[in-house]
Amino acid sequence: MKKSSPSEGIRRRPEPRAKADMRDAFSIDVDRILHSSAYTSYIDKTQVFYLVGHQGISHRVIHVQLLSRIARTIGRKLMLGDDLIEAIAIGHDIGHPPFGHDGESYLDELCVEAGIGPFRHNVQAIQSLDRIEKSGAGLNLTLQVLDGILCHNGETTEQTVTPEGGAAFEDLDAKIERSRRGGNPLPMTMEGCLVRVADTVSYIGRDIEDAISLGIIARKDIPRDVKAVLGDTNGRIVYALVEDLTRHSTGEAIVYSPKVFTALLTLKAFNYEKIYTNAKVKAESSKIRAMYRLVFSRLAEDVLAQDRTSPMYRNFLDRLGAHYASTQDPHEMVRDFIASLTDSTFLRVFTEMFVPRAL
Repeated sequence: MKKSSPSEGIRRRPEPRAKADMRDAFSIDVDRILHSSAYTSYIDKTQVFYLVGHQGISHRVIHVQLLSRIARTIGRKLMLGDDLIEAIAIGHDIGHPPFGHDGESYLDELCVEAGIGPFRHNVQAIQSLDRIEKSGAGLNLTLQVLDGILCHNGETTEQTVTPEGGAAFEDLDAKIERSRRGGNPLPMTMEGCLVRVADTVSYIGRDIEDAISLGIIARKDIPRDVKAVLGDTNGRIVYALVEDLTRHSTGEAIVYSPKVFTALLTLKAFNYEKIYTNAKVKAESSKIRAMYRLVFSRLAEDVLAQDRTSPMYRNFLDRLGAHYASTQDPHEMVRDFIASLTDSTFLRVFTEMFVPRAL
């Protein structure tokens, strides 16, 4: 199992190494992400269930922490790099907009209509970390961390994941373009491959527990053949998947056994049918879609009119440098602003712009 060495970590802009800094390159990246504005926003971004007002339901901050823990547990058994795994894990969903995957689909529609291309949350994560954080200067993260974040793609479930070649920022830029066009590039490191696989491990059972808490499904609904292999609680499911990955992964790839992989596919199909596309979960989706459309259109008008009283300026553009404004289309600026918002902040922005206030 080839561990990625921090000494191989390269940055787009070379930095002098402080003599007193005890951290390696990937450890520094962990700290930069943890202290970023985008990471702070995780606490109020939806994982699956939005507008439920139920204590204990997962938000993105819980998901990324669970993923980091699970991936590092497996990584230690496989003798992979702990800090690189953590940096990729905690940064992987930073590009998600408000209201989960529904929000992503609505923002995608609007971006395509505006002529700036599809919205991909993994590409948006790179945009946020590379060009928006630190007042537009970006965090200057290592190639390996950015590559792992771009290529995480937890929506894809694969039995075997093997690193794809690449060792320069030109390779990352090519992957970004492929991702924008709907491609699904693989990570260049084993650590990135592990996070990509463990993403599913971290949410598949947790989403079931949340759905049970909300009364959307009952535990008895979980398919029998899945229960027989993986169990019927989040704890048992995670343990079974982690144990299987640890046992069957090789020096060249992260691997599930055929039996466990088949059960995982069945469970994922169950989740999509009974949870993710459930009418109860989607009850408010048409309203959220309409709000996205109104907010996107109004903010674009504000940018074109250079209306500095707009939340677009007060809450976003005024803190970014001239380089950002000179290199982004107005609709790209709106995309970046909306993607940076938490669920509650999006609702506040909508209220400010469209809900009348008493005198």
